[in-house]
Amino acid sequence: MIFTEKITSRNNERIKYAVRIKEKESFRRGEGLFLVEGARLCYDAALSDVQITELYVTAEAQEKYGSYISLVAEKAERCFEISGDVAQKLADTKSTQGVFCLCKMLDKNTNIGKIKYNGKYIALEDVSNPSNFGAVIRTAEAVGLDGVIVSGGCDLYNPKSLRASMGSVFRLNVVETDDLPGFLKSLANEGMFVYAGVPDSNAESITEVSMAGGGVSIIGNEGNGITAETLEAATKLVTIPMKGRAESLNAAAAASIMIWEMMR
Repeated sequence: MIFTEKITSRNNERIKYAVRIKEKESFRRGEGLFLVEGARLCYDAALSDVQITELYVTAEAQEKYGSYISLVAEKAERCFEISGDVAQKLADTKSTQGVFCLCKMLDKNTNIGKIKYNGKYIALEDVSNPSNFGAVIRTAEAVGLDGVIVSGGCDLYNPKSLRASMGSVFRLNVVETDDLPGFLKSLANEGMFVYAGVPDSNAESITEVSMAGGGVSIIGNEGNGITAETLEAATKLVTIPMKGRAESLNAAAAASIMIWEMMR
């Protein structure tokens, strides 16, 4: 691969810029860029035709992960060889592989036309834990869901979210909206069922609800659940029966059960 230059200083302006992209949601949103770490994840981005502006890779990584890096380098506009010290500066993990790519954000804006009215979707409202967030997207792809609707909460491009999704965020239809109640009402008007998952014994058991046809299941914030406005947009309240003293489930676990029931 052809390198634009070799970067050995942690104070290099290009590196400081990439670190700001990694650490500051408002900055990466303003710049329209996000940073990906890891040989496989960068490879998945390249394989999914994500637009890669810059590749940063150590000499050691080139030897160890050459089969992954070659495609990333082919897709990247510019390639930089970096020192191990610089890799640690860019890293969000304790044991970095020394492979990073700066990518242009994906088209995830609200677009009702992206929704198949006979499809199956999970909606995440204010889910704040990036590991939960990414895990739900990964599960949604694995089980065959048509997409994920995101409103508030964790940033889609948070480094931990990207890693937890294992590349699914690049491939799955993910739609972002800042008006989830209004969006869900529009879908309900098109004949889709909207299921709100709540820890309420008065709600219908999810194992007894027919989820045939197009539908959206909602998972709320880890601590506060689904907002009142979004609950009003739901066509049915459902609950996951639990035994013992457990009062609620982890958001990713609850979402996995709802996704499975939707696809069963």
